[in-house]
Amino acid sequence: MNNQLYGNLIFELSKEGRKGYSLPRNNFGAYKIPDEIRRKEDAQLPECDELTVVRHYTNLSNNNFGVDTGFYPLGSCTMKYNPKINEEIASLPAFQHLHPLQPEKTVLGAKALIIMLEKALCTLTGLAHFTFKPYAGAHGELTGLMTIDNYHRSRGDLQRKKVIVPDSAHGTNPASAAVCGLEILEVKSDPQGLVDLVDLERLVNQEGPNIAAMMMTNPNTLGLFEEHIPEIAKLIHACGGLMYYDGANLNPMLGACRPGDMGFDVMHINLHKTFSTPHGGGGPGAGPVGVREGLQEHFPFVSPYQGNFAVMLRAYTYILSLGRDQVKYVGPLATLNANYIKESLKDVYELPIDTTCCHEFVFDGLKDKSTGVTTMDVAKRLLDYGYHAPTIYFPLLFHESLMIEPTENESKETLDGFIAVMRKIAEEAKNDPELVKSAPHNTPIGRVDDVLAAKHPITTYKQMINDNN
Repeated sequence: MNNQLYGNLIFELSKEGRKGYSLPRNNFGAYKIPDEIRRKEDAQLPECDELTVVRHYTNLSNNNFGVDTGFYPLGSCTMKYNPKINEEIASLPAFQHLHPLQPEKTVLGAKALIIMLEKALCTLTGLAHFTFKPYAGAHGELTGLMTIDNYHRSRGDLQRKKVIVPDSAHGTNPASAAVCGLEILEVKSDPQGLVDLVDLERLVNQEGPNIAAMMMTNPNTLGLFEEHIPEIAKLIHACGGLMYYDGANLNPMLGACRPGDMGFDVMHINLHKTFSTPHGGGGPGAGPVGVREGLQEHFPFVSPYQGNFAVMLRAYTYILSLGRDQVKYVGPLATLNANYIKESLKDVYELPIDTTCCHEFVFDGLKDKSTGVTTMDVAKRLLDYGYHAPTIYFPLLFHESLMIEPTENESKETLDGFIAVMRKIAEEAKNDPELVKSAPHNTPIGRVDDVLAAKHPITTYKQMINDNN
């Protein structure tokens, strides 16, 4: 491949005076732009013909990894396949060209779709009402916690400012609570990786009148089903708190059980995870919040508009495509796939909690620690074999965490291929550890200094020029 189009920045392909477009004739006359908003210097923009631009970005896109190109076992993210019918519906002009400020009477179809999606989500979760204002999962968490805070305020329980969060929780849980002005109480995990009931009882006895809620992800971040939800919900409700369900791991629950039936009062759903919108690269997202009957009046004002409507379109299309009879297989098949991989690899990768998992599970690196090969090394070596790495070094409960989540879409042949490669890497680590430690070898860019890249990113072309000088 021509390296001039493949390995360079678009600025490096620029030639002065070269253009790939022509602007239409100006029919509006000349208008003076106020000096205070004018640039002091011309914008530094590349000058390229259209064909060069197309080839450059097409070649760059070939370096992207996605669910459409390969197996993407990113734990805790549910990177499931996005059926193409979802894109067809989301691309319909009648939906695609909507504007949030157009008259309400012209968007009745969109409003009807949101109402139908709400009914479907209520059926799937066992909750009574949803708001679609939040734009992402973390925004949904904040909205849910604000709902809980508003509920306590309405009752005069102004002292309820503490939220119990398990030590295995996603980082967004304590972060969202802090942003909401709430204080975090951490509850420990027991040796089985579940919420420690003894430690929880201690917290409730100490802080009962101050507890606003308990946040839980179920299955938890270790991929384990929290078996004591009824007892936990009883404890929290008895002291006057509410139960919040983090919907990040809702996928294995579909068709198996419903958060509302377990005693959860508030939850958010990551529509872009569980209901099949592609969300790599930071977006798009949608985090609708559901509540039990009576709490809907405490929804906060978080946006004047509905959230990402195209994500809602994809989610509702996905639900209709599966139908009532097929959606019940989503959770069980995701769980089956995860357990199949776990059982096939636990003889060569360390499994700290050897029990039945749900949609995901966590290894603690290679079983043979004498090789010196780390979880990072395994992740880099996977790239050479065409696989995206699982989530690594999270959760923080284990030193060499390797979190693997296959979704229900993946075939046995795909899982077998991944298992074979993981076993091969374990064998390489034993026989030729330097091969793994120096991976990747077959990618356009070799191993980078991740810490340096994070602490000192080069974000502008101009900065690169100065650095080179």
